[in-house]
Amino acid sequence: MSTSTGAPPEPARRRRWRPVRLLTAAVFALAGLIFVTSFNTAKGTNLRTDDSLLKLSDLVRERSHKNGRLDETTAAVREQVDALARRDAGSSTEEDARLRALEEAAGTTEVAGDGLTVTLDDAPPDAQAAPGYPEPQANDLVIHQQDLQAVVNALWKGGAKGIRVMDQRLISTSAVRCVGNTLILQGRVYSPPYKITAVGDAGDLQRALDGSTAVRNYLLYVKAYGLGWKVDDHDGISLPGYNGAVELHHAKPAGAP
Repeated sequence: MSTSTGAPPEPARRRRWRPVRLLTAAVFALAGLIFVTSFNTAKGTNLRTDDSLLKLSDLVRERSHKNGRLDETTAAVREQVDALARRDAGSSTEEDARLRALEEAAGTTEVAGDGLTVTLDDAPPDAQAAPGYPEPQANDLVIHQQDLQAVVNALWKGGAKGIRVMDQRLISTSAVRCVGNTLILQGRVYSPPYKITAVGDAGDLQRALDGSTAVRNYLLYVKAYGLGWKVDDHDGISLPGYNGAVELHHAKPAGAP
């Protein structure tokens, strides 16, 4: 029996892509895209360094120093303007007395007398929990905004005639704010320890601190984890007047919707 050789050849088999091959190709393509994007972003720099954070910190510090210099310039100019205004005002003695009283209430003039200074600080780097207390978390070992506000509010309640936080006098529009463990006050940046000085009857101020629920809560952390707390009395101390901008940009009557 003969075999026919005239049968048509079988059609060529088409190459089929298996799912595993497709997945492998997609992974390599994605890896290549990541490498290209990383190269374009880094431009030859080390992405694992903290240089960008250091640059931001340096910028914040530089702006803080600049704001301090501007405050000093503003204070000098304001003294000149006030002197010229008093010279040309032609006001009466009663009007001058009323103006001085308003300036004292606004915190723009020096205040002197007895008082005290409260110092708050973060816990030591090697802080351990006191016996009977749980191990501390990171937030338990640093000063928070509410801690500073608690002291300031207690001192006002105790009859403080004036309060200075670090080297700045507080006025009615001052806001004590913290970002991380740094204090931002009126455009300036500060790190702990934080010093809060008040002029007033030292006994009344101390009793206000002792009677503050928020301060007592902070003192629990002082006892448990070693946060800093120190109160120093002053027989005589003076606080310079506030010398920053006093313009009020946003306000509404209390109780308004």
